[in-house]
Amino acid sequence: MHMHQHEVIIVGAGGAGLMAALYASEGGADVAVVSKLYPTRSHTGAAQGGIGAALGNIDEDQPIYHAYDTIKGGDYLTDQNAAKVLAEEAIDSVIELERYGLPFDRTPEMRISQRRFGGHTRNFGEELVHRACHAADRTGHMILQTLYQQCIKKKVNFFDEFQVVDLIVNDGKTAGVVAVDLATGEFHIFHGKAVLFATGGWGRCWSVTSNAHSLTGDGAAIALRRGVPMEDMEFFQFHPTGIYRMGILITEGVRGEGGVLLNDKGERFMEKYAPSVKDLASRDVVSRAIYDEVANGRGINGKTYVHLDIRPATVNHYFEQEGSDKRIDDNYVESKLPDILDFCRTYLGVDPVKEPMPVQPTAHYAMGGIPTNVNAEVVIDENNTVMPGLYAAGETACVSAHGANRLGTNSLVDLVVFGRRGGMKMAEYVKGVDWTPLPDDAGKEVEAEFKRIRNGKGSSKPYELRDAMQKTMNDNVGVYRTDDTMKKAVDELKQLRESYYNDITIDDQGYKFNTDLMEAWELGCMLQLAEVTAQSALLRTESRGAHSRDDFPDRDDDNWMVHTLAYQTGAEKESDYRVTADKPVDLSLWEDEKAQGLPDDKQKFKPKPRVY
Repeated sequence: MHMHQHEVIIVGAGGAGLMAALYASEGGADVAVVSKLYPTRSHTGAAQGGIGAALGNIDEDQPIYHAYDTIKGGDYLTDQNAAKVLAEEAIDSVIELERYGLPFDRTPEMRISQRRFGGHTRNFGEELVHRACHAADRTGHMILQTLYQQCIKKKVNFFDEFQVVDLIVNDGKTAGVVAVDLATGEFHIFHGKAVLFATGGWGRCWSVTSNAHSLTGDGAAIALRRGVPMEDMEFFQFHPTGIYRMGILITEGVRGEGGVLLNDKGERFMEKYAPSVKDLASRDVVSRAIYDEVANGRGINGKTYVHLDIRPATVNHYFEQEGSDKRIDDNYVESKLPDILDFCRTYLGVDPVKEPMPVQPTAHYAMGGIPTNVNAEVVIDENNTVMPGLYAAGETACVSAHGANRLGTNSLVDLVVFGRRGGMKMAEYVKGVDWTPLPDDAGKEVEAEFKRIRNGKGSSKPYELRDAMQKTMNDNVGVYRTDDTMKKAVDELKQLRESYYNDITIDDQGYKFNTDLMEAWELGCMLQLAEVTAQSALLRTESRGAHSRDDFPDRDDDNWMVHTLAYQTGAEKESDYRVTADKPVDLSLWEDEKAQGLPDDKQKFKPKPRVY
């Protein structure tokens, strides 16, 4: 195999990976970024609406309010220490991005512009606040371009279109990764002192998703196979406004600018489900509301979608009804949401300034994943035992800043805050440790797995198994779940995994850019993560955040204020999964409330009902 050696190996070139690379490099480490995509094609570029930070440029705001919203949005399963770090460091991170050259929109006073977003409030939920910093509706794209430019400036080493397929561990310590050069099909070993996974989510486990085809959970599945448990996998967020049948996201920024959701009767139905914040309730609340409207026959023309209306006449009507002086026109919508308008005109033939947009909930974001602490160090049990040399950041990681349901804009905050902390920690770590030697059989196991897939003579095509997996996840582990549907999903996923290992065949036997082979390997990752998700959801007998069970409709704080951890047992082919629920939620944030100047009735911060 081809050999490379760098002190820090970062897998994935999205926002978290680039931020980690930038800071590890500035800390003096020799850094390599290994990515199956060209960096600016990473999925961070799809993030539209904004990055949350309590700058207070339009309304008075404080990080403590941001942390409160994060915890409440996460339905109180959020680790409070992580929420505090996220909210406090968001401000410096956004200002830093501006100084790197990110072209944020501006207020008339030339400050960074901020818009409203679902679940963003001030004074502990009393009123909505403008907190989402934005660059039109291309915020993620601008972050990605800005960070990539800075990494090039710092001479970070990039290995583009190298897909990492295994983690090398020796005596419990991280030693590097194995990757496939997509251009040649050859295997490469990257020997490193520290490895950080920043490979994104696994929305492709569902049939209707906002996620790109590349989001197949590679990093999480690789870590799972190497003994790292997956935390809180039952929590997968469905964004309420994906384009009907396509899943392409319509940013929450549309509702932040005044857009409203309407049913078949033309009713603004969110007034029933969240009377205070209406269309800007948290994503799980809005997703369930849309499903309820459809289930009760109020989908548009009897179909499984509702309308999202940003037409100025509609929006101004509701502004006037609410006593707001704000008014918008066609030019305002064109300037604030250019990409959204382009998506709808291109893919739907719908012009949002003249017609409402058809939307439905779409699988969007993993709250669970590789467990980490606030320094992005991977932990391997309920006691937060650190695995030496292994790190994770971004959507593939679970620092549990998002709890049971991520607050809008916090994905981009997560990337830059914990990517930065991971980069700094790795730079410090590699200075004090020797190289972990590579084992004699490094790379041999995954090389044999690729040979098995290439030489398979069965009758099952990967795309057939993938379609069946996506259907069972959409039907049985979606917005609403029951014991019966999740057991059905587990049984069907086991059968699909058996076919994957015993009856698979591919058409392309070549080596150069063999997408047939790589997609088959990615299917194995998704099948594992889908089954872990279903089994974790089956264990949690309550409804909380994005995990909503018809048979257990209430949140159970007495028994379920804990994180789940799912472990692989046995070899990958025959493995089952052991799911535990004994990792406590961190409830430490409010110990210094008096110093923060909070009112007495907020001192304890006990979980309260989800009332909007």
